[in-house]
Amino acid sequence: MNILILGSGGREHTFAYYISQSNRCQNLFVAPGNAGTETIATNVAINSTDFEAVKNCVVSNNIKMVVVGPEDPLVHGIADYFAETYELKEVMLIGPSKRGALLEGSKQRAKEFMMQHGIPTAAYESFTAKSLEAGKLFLETLNPPYVLKADGLAAGKGVLILNDLNEAKQELENMLAHSKFGDASAKVVIEEFLDGIELSVFVLTDGKNYKILPTAKDYKRIGEGDTGLNTGGMGAISPVPFADAELMKKIEDRIVKPTVNGLAKENIDYKGFIFIGLIKVNNEPYVIEYNVRMGDPETEVVLPRIKTDLIDLFEATYNQNLDKVNIEIDNRAATTVMLVSGGYPENYEKGKEITGLENVADSIVFHAGTKSENGKVLTNGGRVIAITSLDVDFRKALKKSYQNIEKISFDRMNYRGDIGFDL
Repeated sequence: MNILILGSGGREHTFAYYISQSNRCQNLFVAPGNAGTETIATNVAINSTDFEAVKNCVVSNNIKMVVVGPEDPLVHGIADYFAETYELKEVMLIGPSKRGALLEGSKQRAKEFMMQHGIPTAAYESFTAKSLEAGKLFLETLNPPYVLKADGLAAGKGVLILNDLNEAKQELENMLAHSKFGDASAKVVIEEFLDGIELSVFVLTDGKNYKILPTAKDYKRIGEGDTGLNTGGMGAISPVPFADAELMKKIEDRIVKPTVNGLAKENIDYKGFIFIGLIKVNNEPYVIEYNVRMGDPETEVVLPRIKTDLIDLFEATYNQNLDKVNIEIDNRAATTVMLVSGGYPENYEKGKEITGLENVADSIVFHAGTKSENGKVLTNGGRVIAITSLDVDFRKALKKSYQNIEKISFDRMNYRGDIGFDL
């Protein structure tokens, strides 16, 4: 069948890499894609939130399945658009409805959903510009550090964790009264800080059945030792060494099942991924956040461990018979290290030539912010390339990734040399 992947990052190149290997994939399109997807698929220069353009691409290329990578089109209701548009009704779209996507689109909605369905999470309150003073008073009732979350989508940068009460009050004012994150911070969720170690659990669900995919842990800070500014992710590891059978049983019983059952109870059409950001506090799991798509760079370590044909999995998801499919998982560990532009996550330059990619051996190169021009691969974003490796344990896999990184070069290339340091 003909398949379209929406998005342009490392996550989408990873999906394209594995879908292109399926004998069920006839023609593969990625919109808008990058220099990596261009080598295995047809890139289509359209924006994933331009639904009319997506529709025209689907119809003109006889596309039967659409895999939505990023959150934006989901939160804007692409699944509903497909369901309501005559020419698209029969197309298998992998991603939740607009109501389902609110779990990521609104931090307050996610918190209300967790409270309603008895899912363990941090205590919270939400505030707007009108209740700014009440928000400052609420901060006084909490112990530091203080967690402020912009309610809407802020490209992964809308969460502040601050140790100083006065600074927290000032930042709350900046978010609510001065639109620090634009419309995303018109409402702010303040929650208690949970002290523990984080991990991510990925679930594929058809709205009633589910499959738990390999666990992963990503590293968000730009600096070694988890210091400096938050990024979209500097690397990841799968599986998470401390996610033993006992912890996974708690996660499934207390979080995964009530989440999927909650969606069903509320009649929410959900055919896609749930990315559950968790924290383990004294061996008890709590939900930090939901995302309604796969993570990036976690996709780059989760998908390489899934041996089952992705098209079979997605078809079963769309047809709501995911319980009939077995997922086969590779027992090896996967690691990925992200190469980023100098200056990222603040100002950085694009258009730097990347050399040495052809010398990489025994690792997989997943392109993120890249483009091709006149036969050269150039940087085209903050996070540029992910180098993924598999081996018997994460240390050996990381060694491979770092050895291959030494073969790659672009102006002011930066990466973290300590992925997995805390395990």
